[in-house]
Amino acid sequence: MAELVINHNRCNLCGKCITVCPFNAISMHGGKIEISAGCKMCKLCSKNCPEQAIDFIDKKRTVVNKEEWKGILVFVENFEGNIHPVTFELIGKANEIAKSINHPIYCLIIGDQISHQTNKLLKYPVNKVFLYEDKELKHFRVDTYTNIFEDCIRTVKPSVILVGATLIGRSLAPRVAARFRTGLTADCTSLEVRENTDLVQIRPAFGGNIMAQIITPYSRPQIATVRHKVMTPTKQADFPLGKVERCFVTPEKLNSKITIRKVMIKEELPSISDVEVLIAAGRGVRGLKDLSLFEELATLLGGQLATTRPLVEMGWVHYSKQIGLSGRTVKPKLIITCGISGAVQFMAGMSASECIIAINKDRNAPIFGQAHYAVIGDIYEVVPLLIEKIKKTRDTNGI
Repeated sequence: MAELVINHNRCNLCGKCITVCPFNAISMHGGKIEISAGCKMCKLCSKNCPEQAIDFIDKKRTVVNKEEWKGILVFVENFEGNIHPVTFELIGKANEIAKSINHPIYCLIIGDQISHQTNKLLKYPVNKVFLYEDKELKHFRVDTYTNIFEDCIRTVKPSVILVGATLIGRSLAPRVAARFRTGLTADCTSLEVRENTDLVQIRPAFGGNIMAQIITPYSRPQIATVRHKVMTPTKQADFPLGKVERCFVTPEKLNSKITIRKVMIKEELPSISDVEVLIAAGRGVRGLKDLSLFEELATLLGGQLATTRPLVEMGWVHYSKQIGLSGRTVKPKLIITCGISGAVQFMAGMSASECIIAINKDRNAPIFGQAHYAVIGDIYEVVPLLIEKIKKTRDTNGI
C-alpha cells in the first residue's frame, strides 16, 4: 500500500499541488493542504512541489497467516422462531467450498430462546453450531449483534463467512468486515475457492457489463453476502455429526445505543421470489393499461406478474415486483418473459429458473441466449394467442 504524506512544517501553502492535480483531489482547509479519497497516486503533486513537502511512501502490506484461519461460518438469520431459507442455501454452498479445501462448517445463531432451532441446523452437514442466547438479543440491534459476531469470529477464526443478503445481513456484514479491516463482497452470484483458501467472489460489476472475480488475498476472514434463491439448498445429512456449543454472552457486548420501544410485524406481501410461475413484462409493453394482458396470463397459469426496472421507475408497478440486481432474485419452475431484451442485471436475477420462455420480436435479443424456448414475435400477437389456447384447452378438459 502507498500513501501521500504532507509535511505541513515545510509546506508554504503556495497552492502549486492544487493546480497540477488532474483529479481535483487536493484542497486547502483551515490553513492546511488536504488530500481527499479522489487521489489516484499519480504523484504529480509530489514532483511539482517547490518545497518538496509531499512525500510518496510505499508501505509494505501486512499479510495474514492463512493457516491460522480455518472453517466456513454461516450466519443463521432467524425471526419469530423461523430460520430464513437463505441459511440452508448458504450451508449448501459452504458444503461445496469445505469439501474443496477440507475445512469444517460452522453456524452462528443469535437470539433469545432459540436453542430448539439448532436441531434444524444439525440435520444438515454442519460440524458445529455456536449458540448465543440472551433476552437482550431477542430483537435485532445491529451494534449488539456485531459485538456477538465479532466475539464468535475471534474465537473460531473462520476463513470464510457467508451471510444472507437480506435487510439484516446487509446491515450486519459491513460492520463485521470493518471490525476486522477485511474485504466484503455483496450480492455474489457465484462462489469458488482456490487451493490456498482464497475465496473467488463473483458478481456483476460496472452496471452488469462484466462479471468481476474478487478475492481477499491479504486478510481474513473473507466475507460474502448472497441473495435468497441464488444458491441451491443443501440436502439433509444422512448421519448428522454436528454439535452445539453454547457461548457465554458478556454484559459489555450487550451495551447498545439503540432503544427498542415497540416492535410491529409488517404485513407480509406475496413475494415473486416464492411463486412457481412468473410472467415478466419489460420495455416492450406500450402502456400501463396493457399490463392487464400479462396479468391475465399469469392468473391463468396460477402465477404472478413481474417486471423489469424501467416499468418500476415509470411507476407502473410496485418495486417488489421487479426482477434483477436492484430488485428480487427469483427461481421459479417457469418464467415467461415478454418484451424483455435480457440485460445482464435482469438475467442475474432469474437465470436459475428451471424453464425460461422468451417472447421478443428481436431475434438478436440477448435473452434468447439463456432461454430454453425462444418465441420470435410481437408480444401483442403471441400472448393473446397463448391466452386463447390455454382457455380452449381448459374448456375442452372441463377445467
